[in-house]
Amino acid sequence: MTVVGPFGLSVRDQALEADVQTGLAAVEAGLLDATKSDVPFITEAAQHLVLAGGKRFRPLLVMLAAQFGDPYAPGVVPSAVVVELTHLATLYHDDVMDEADVRRGVPSANARWGNSIAVLTGDFLFARASHTLADLGPEAVRIQSEAFERLVTGQILETAGPTDGRDPVEHYLDVLGGKTGSLVAVSCRFGAMMSGADESVVDILTQYGERLGVAFQLADDVLDIASDSHESGKTPGIDLREGIPTLPVLHLRAAAAAHGRPEDVELVALVDSDLTDDERHAEVLRRLRVHPALEQARRDTVRYAEEAREMLAPLPDGYAKSALQEMCDAVVHRAR
Repeated sequence: MTVVGPFGLSVRDQALEADVQTGLAAVEAGLLDATKSDVPFITEAAQHLVLAGGKRFRPLLVMLAAQFGDPYAPGVVPSAVVVELTHLATLYHDDVMDEADVRRGVPSANARWGNSIAVLTGDFLFARASHTLADLGPEAVRIQSEAFERLVTGQILETAGPTDGRDPVEHYLDVLGGKTGSLVAVSCRFGAMMSGADESVVDILTQYGERLGVAFQLADDVLDIASDSHESGKTPGIDLREGIPTLPVLHLRAAAAAHGRPEDVELVALVDSDLTDDERHAEVLRRLRVHPALEQARRDTVRYAEEAREMLAPLPDGYAKSALQEMCDAVVHRAR
């Protein structure tokens, strides 16, 4: 058993491990090449998060999905570069919106260079992703554009909040399907499609990726409350401080509204107060970490991860399928 990719994913076959490692190394080289500019400062800003590392969750999924066809097909690595560039670009923009100071254990681009440079660098990465995508054909362009539309729509819906009468938890899960599930689904779809896998396999892996992506983000929600910055590489409670609802907070609000327990009502009031105060922010984090709402969010994470696993059932057994199943376990483990 060896270890490769995010969360210490173990791959139990030497040939598969070699394919994945070779593919990820090629993606890394492709990311560095795609983020180079004739202007040295743009190169520095564009490579800031590339060089900071990261899980490369989406490229890994491209490589694993490609195992159901020809993993050496010429479009596999470029499509993985496209999805990771797109993901990186959204991180630059997200950090501006969240006013985040830390990303992947290093100062965020907005903290280092200001909001304008961070936003424009994200735009630069989107442009470079589009340049690479153009060589993969019109169908790939269409798929990516639809996913990007869903991603942006999800971000807008999150910012706007649920409409009157809509269940906030249901609204939030729809948001995550767009913001995170869409690009993870495309990662699986590109890997299978570029490798020439059967259309039925492409469809199965796309649906798997959608559910896995939501589980992945729900695990991040749990980590934002439960972890410290050393574990996650990000400042804990960023969404909390910015007033962005995540699943543990939504479950807390639902519990307070349904049962009216004084301690829940008081905690909701604290959540809604000025959390730029460090002591108050720390107090809210401390209380949320022991609240049943956090455990409920963990259960939701497990549910989506199990749905993703179930989607894989029709695929032929093998090391690639086992690795995709283990991805579900790894996402759940992050939330524990």
